[in-house]
Amino acid sequence: MIRAALSKIKARLVKAPASSINPEDYNIVKEGTAEILFPKKESVFYNPIQQFNRDLSVCCIKAWDNLYGQDFRAKKRRKNRKGSLSKVEEEQESDNSRKRRKLEDNKVEESKAQPPVTPYIKILEALSATGLRAIRYAQEIPNVKEIIANDLIPDAVDSIQRNVEFNHVQDLVKPNLDDANVLMYRNKANNTKYHVIDLDPYGTVTPFVDSALQTIEEDGLMLVTCTDLSVLAGNGYPEKCFALYGGVNMVSHESTHESALRLVLNLLSQSAAKYKKTIEPLLSLSIDFYVRVFIKVKTSPIEVKNLQSKTMITYHCSQCGSYHSQPLGRASERLTRKGKPYTKYSVAQGPPVDGKCQFCGGTYHLAGPMFGGPLHNKEFIDEVLRINREEHNDSVYGTRKRIEGMLTLAKNELPDASFYFSPNHLSSILKLQVPPLKKIVAGLGSLGYNCSLTHAQPSSLKTDAPWSAVWYVMKQSDDNVKDKDVESMSATSVGYKILANQSNWISDEDKKNFEKLSFSPNEQSGHIERLRRLKIVRYQENPTKNWGPKARPSNN
Repeated sequence: MIRAALSKIKARLVKAPASSINPEDYNIVKEGTAEILFPKKESVFYNPIQQFNRDLSVCCIKAWDNLYGQDFRAKKRRKNRKGSLSKVEEEQESDNSRKRRKLEDNKVEESKAQPPVTPYIKILEALSATGLRAIRYAQEIPNVKEIIANDLIPDAVDSIQRNVEFNHVQDLVKPNLDDANVLMYRNKANNTKYHVIDLDPYGTVTPFVDSALQTIEEDGLMLVTCTDLSVLAGNGYPEKCFALYGGVNMVSHESTHESALRLVLNLLSQSAAKYKKTIEPLLSLSIDFYVRVFIKVKTSPIEVKNLQSKTMITYHCSQCGSYHSQPLGRASERLTRKGKPYTKYSVAQGPPVDGKCQFCGGTYHLAGPMFGGPLHNKEFIDEVLRINREEHNDSVYGTRKRIEGMLTLAKNELPDASFYFSPNHLSSILKLQVPPLKKIVAGLGSLGYNCSLTHAQPSSLKTDAPWSAVWYVMKQSDDNVKDKDVESMSATSVGYKILANQSNWISDEDKKNFEKLSFSPNEQSGHIERLRRLKIVRYQENPTKNWGPKARPSNN
């Protein structure tokens, strides 16, 4: 019965020819190279603040095509020619493929003798709304063969059909009325797969993850958005966060936006593991009111074994905010009796903390499980930045400067440091004058630790230094506090507890290392200052009055 109703609606969609469209009946919204006929009655969802999301997505799909699409085409050619080539010819084919993949000056260099690339990229936009994103993909991304623009709301699919015709991309964009999960599972049954799957729901992505992972091509690109930050990064719904994402965020902690990213990646990696697949985060960003991650998916049972050691829980103090991460497993390299290397997997040892915080005596809260690996792939970010710099312009890509700013910060983040801290926040705890950011970086650098900025929060630092070093450097950064009478502070304040308890949390080894402390400029502080002098654009400028995220449209 439902199928019959859907068939009737689909039949109605194709009746109206392009000539019947009267642009004066609509508001025309221009974004990128597309022009969208937007209903004057808002029955279809359009969110202008996500132009950054769409501009960035175009860059990332192009980068995926440049870096990994050639491998896919080479594999397909070898598969089609399997049995017709000699061993020498196969080796020559493989050698030619490797040569074509070389990057020079961050640009893919391809032989001029190569024939034009036949369009091959199949894209599924599972929740398309107006079709704007799909139309932009069709017009702005080379090598696209087919884009399925799907939505469950009939008015939305009407809008997609109308906009596809208005933009003359009928040969590439196929409007489709269906439940996203039903569509993807049907494609799985038919062995129809996509190189790129874009999941940009209103809220959580959780209901669509399993079906998408089973419908994506090997080494395909998944683009995932979650807009439910009140759950992923808020303080009020830990039980809902666990129900949707299988973990708890860092409630009431300033690093909650990075924990939101890691919870989404954990959901994706755990779901992929059920199908012997692994994910590689290429780019993971916390943006405005949502998170957006770009992952590469491949089948690798061996890599699935590493998932346990790449998953972690985090203890964070409810008073001072210090945090300590605990991997759920261990992967150690061993040698057999014959000297052959192998990986030994075992359970983790812990916990890494006592019952109370060693610095302030506060109670620890537990966050996770969440993804514990790097959030970004630097080679991928370099290619996105090159495309954004060399192939795009401000007149078409209105958020180009913001892409450059946020990705530059993401590229320079420490890959092995989870979470971040704000010197401003720590100063308020210790009742100190707020030190310059470069001073804290110089101090930690002099002790042999690395620091970086983070894209997720301004004036915050990621570091591989232990918290004993962080607190010590913060204290020494204020010349007035060195001789300050700690007893003059309130004995119940967190700052008093940290400073009065210093002899207990500074070990003998720390004392020797802390003697090297210097706030003179060094390589670490110089790198941070060079980044800050770039005047990085982190936030999108409002092009119109009262511009921002809109409410979900009514289906009535």
